[in-house]
This record gives sequence, C-alpha cells and structure tokens, in this order.
Amino acid sequence: MGNHHVLNHEGADISQNDTWLALSTNELPDGIALSHISLLELLQKQEKLEVLLPLSNLLDSAGKLAGGLLEQVRDLIAQHASRVGVWVTANSDTDLLIGLSEFLLQQDLIVIHVPAFTDGRGFSYAQTLRQIGYQGEIRIAGQFGRDQIAYLLRTGVDSFVLNEHDMQSISDISQAFSALASSYDGRNAAALPMFSGS
Repeated sequence: MGNHHVLNHEGADISQNDTWLALSTNELPDGIALSHISLLELLQKQEKLEVLLPLSNLLDSAGKLAGGLLEQVRDLIAQHASRVGVWVTANSDTDLLIGLSEFLLQQDLIVIHVPAFTDGRGFSYAQTLRQIGYQGEIRIAGQFGRDQIAYLLRTGVDSFVLNEHDMQSISDISQAFSALASSYDGRNAAALPMFSGS
C-alpha cells in the first residue's frame, strides 16, 4: 500500500493508532488504508478487525446493493470484523450516495478516493454524506491538493491520507489545516459580519 500517513482534522499524524485494513481487490488504489488484507486472511483471523470494503464491488449493475451471494459475503465479512467501512472513488454522480443512504449511514468510516488532482467531486461527496445525515468519519485519500485541505474540512472531512513524499515536501502541514480558520463556511449567512446586529 506504500508509505502513507493518516492525519486527523487538526493535522496530527494518527497513523500509529489507525487500525483500518482495506480488503484486497484488483482495483484497490494506493493509500485507501495503511495496510490491506485478503478475504481469506480475514476469515482465518481469530480477532475481529476494522475492514474497509470497496463500495463498487457491493453494488449491482443498477447501482443498488447486490443481493444473493454478494450479500452473503458482505454479512460474512461483518461477522469477522469489529467495525466495517467502505471506500468509494469519486468518479460517479452523488445521486449514487443518496440512493444508498440507509446503507452508508451504518458505516463506521467512509473513505473517498480522489483519482485526479483536478477532480473536485470529493467535495461534493463529503458534503452529500453530511447532508444525508452521516455522522461517522469521512476520510479523503488519493490525489487531492494540499491547498484544498481547509476547504475539505469545511465540507465535513475528518481525516486525510497523505503519502510520504507529500509529508516531506510540506514544511508546515499545520498551515494547510488552519488556512480558513476564520472564513465563512457557507452554512449560516447570518453569521457573516455584515449581518450582525451591532
């Protein structure tokens, strides 16, 4: 999975405490989790682990949760996991998330993988998850811009996966997390100074 770090919403490196494992698949992007595990390995473990599943592999051709054998596999994984989350690549419409809201609200962690630096759908995905009422952790991984971190925080992202190169090339990572500390977050126009009663 390469050498990556998980940073929380304050920019602190929480990699040492992060125990999420991505279920190995052919399409598993680098950086979804700090480590991965095969389905066979997971089923042979005595202890229950925190496992991230690829959302796309759980869906049928209509974009709904698949039934039958896939549903049985999903249930089997849940029995062998202490917590379950999903990862999704931000390359489809946010309507997909809305249609799966009941399922997504049950997840402990949702990782949004941004496939390209110019792909802004990660913002929409995070905002949509919060709008449907998701209270769990939202994590961003992939090719997001470090100058986008403060904006991603505003849309509801809780944690970020950065590779070793990015960690070394950013002299003061804390600046990326506090760049917009006093800016308007788009939620309450009445909070803007021009609307204050004084």
